[in-house]
Amino acid sequence: MRVAVVGAGVAGLGVACALGDAADVTLFERTDRPGGRAASRTADGCVYDTGANYVKSDDDRVSRLLRDELGEGLAAVEGDVWTFDADGEISEGRGDDAPKWTYREGLATLGDRLLDESGATLEADVPAETLRRGDGAWHVEDPAGRRWGPWNALVLTPPAPTTASLLDGADWQSAVRRDLREHVGHVPYRPLLSVALHYPFEAERPYYALVNDDKDHDVGWLGREDCKPGHVPDDESLLVVQMAPDWSAEHYDRADDDVAAAVADRAADLLSDDALAAPDWFDVVRWRDALPNDGADPETLRRAEGDDLWFAGDWVAGEGRVHSALRSGLDAGERIRATRSADR
Repeated sequence: MRVAVVGAGVAGLGVACALGDAADVTLFERTDRPGGRAASRTADGCVYDTGANYVKSDDDRVSRLLRDELGEGLAAVEGDVWTFDADGEISEGRGDDAPKWTYREGLATLGDRLLDESGATLEADVPAETLRRGDGAWHVEDPAGRRWGPWNALVLTPPAPTTASLLDGADWQSAVRRDLREHVGHVPYRPLLSVALHYPFEAERPYYALVNDDKDHDVGWLGREDCKPGHVPDDESLLVVQMAPDWSAEHYDRADDDVAAAVADRAADLLSDDALAAPDWFDVVRWRDALPNDGADPETLRRAEGDDLWFAGDWVAGEGRVHSALRSGLDAGERIRATRSADR
């Protein structure tokens, strides 16, 4: 069985892991690396996670995969997540004591480990531009006009807006295509500005991170990377501040200096520490289609499976979490494997 997966984020890699040696899997990724929002950067001896902040799970398959097959270098985040409201009032805890994991080298390690575990082939810097269905098989065309295939099954894992665009332009003669395109295109996504702020001093707090629980503050999330083993040298601090969707959309195209200054001011105000308004360096990361506000209807998506087309991702799961995307990919891979076995 030959399977093409568009998107080498955590969901696409989950598909490849679930299929394992039952299929020859090729992942098409528009960027130069696997992992999607499981992304990290390094600067001045620091490691910081710029998309997803950590991975956790209430799914035994995901937990076993992380701790057993992918466990080398896995590190537990130290500290709890507290909450704050629209007025910046901080409250202890949010009733979530599940283990939170990253890697000492950064959460981007997860993508590399998943790819190695899957044994799949990664075609990096190869975006899928056109999907074609004919003679019971799928082909993928890239922007250079190269046609890849044939594939017995195709899995789409990009964010819903990108997936809808691929369906809109697909050469696929099926009554299902238009309905799918309309349905997927209506899954709402929000942008995210993620800003790293570094300080040459310790900024101790009794928590790892703060999350805005009433969704009515400019800051959505503030995390302390120094709570992650191996990420920040002693006597230094690094905050990763992720702004609320409306604020992110309004300031998305502003210069990095302006964004960082505004974010640092809000972090200093939230933590009641004027020194935090002046980081010694910063990094601004933009995610255009960061997180889904809702999910797709599984029954609608499964109408495509008769034509060997499958979907996976956090928007399929309906929750913008790394573990949800990975679980969705594992589910899709297991269904493909079971379906093809039944056909034989």
